[in-house]
Amino acid sequence: MSETSTPSSSPANRARTISEALPFMQRYDGQTVVVKYGGHAMGEAELSQAFARDIVLLKQAGVKPVVVHGGGPQIKSMLDKLGIKSEFKGGLRVTDAHTVEVVEMVLAGSINKSIVRNINAEGGRAIGLCGKDGNMVLAEKLTRTIRDPDSKIEEVVDLGFVGDPKKVDRSVLDIVAKDALIPVIAPVAPGIDGATYNINADTFAGAIAGAVDAKRLLFLTDVPGVLDKEGNLIKALTITEAHRLIADGTISGGMIPKVETCIDALNKGVEGVVILDGKVPHAVLLELFTEGGAGTLLTR
Repeated sequence: MSETSTPSSSPANRARTISEALPFMQRYDGQTVVVKYGGHAMGEAELSQAFARDIVLLKQAGVKPVVVHGGGPQIKSMLDKLGIKSEFKGGLRVTDAHTVEVVEMVLAGSINKSIVRNINAEGGRAIGLCGKDGNMVLAEKLTRTIRDPDSKIEEVVDLGFVGDPKKVDRSVLDIVAKDALIPVIAPVAPGIDGATYNINADTFAGAIAGAVDAKRLLFLTDVPGVLDKEGNLIKALTITEAHRLIADGTISGGMIPKVETCIDALNKGVEGVVILDGKVPHAVLLELFTEGGAGTLLTR
């Protein structure tokens, strides 16, 4: 054993770790797993490489991974470079015609191809797609209602070219899966009105996962998962328990729409949805191939 080796990293222990992963590999063999990739993990080179390697390993182990990615920070950076100022209504960003062009360029262009390149560099065969390809996703215009804190009057806010998935056609993804390719999908889609819409990546991933009957949908975030009021990780939740925690304020702020997206995906037929920290190296493998998992699992 070298001076830098530790008992836990001995060849025997590494072999035991691989052996213990066997039942989990068998559980997911031939199953589709959708991974929503975003947050700080997507912007750090070392974590990006580790993520790409994990996706290739999933494919090698018989899993059918589908990657859906976001790119909010990168879009903001490009808008700033181009001098395009964002308009906000009720705290919500409005996506106008100029902005949606940048969104499509960044999401379906530079970010998408960067992820594809990373996966291919690790020995995978990834292909970059967006909702427009084969009319995979058709969107409808999304509106939000806000209430004036003083008058209590509700107002419908026009968010511009922000959409919500209306219909998902899985035929393109089925063709890709038969060719042993790994789809990497940007959340940009045509509307039923012919316009181009930017769709929230979490919502987009949930719609894709429901359409392909995914066994698992993983949301890689910047937090460990759903926390209790003492800040401890909640390892598992049912839909009923999640609703109760939202009602009593345990789940609050930005975690509410994420959990609601999880519930929506479960109602669409996804077996389980996991919120986990994408900054943890190999979080995807820890969640799928180890007993303890790596985040909060939501089930029906």
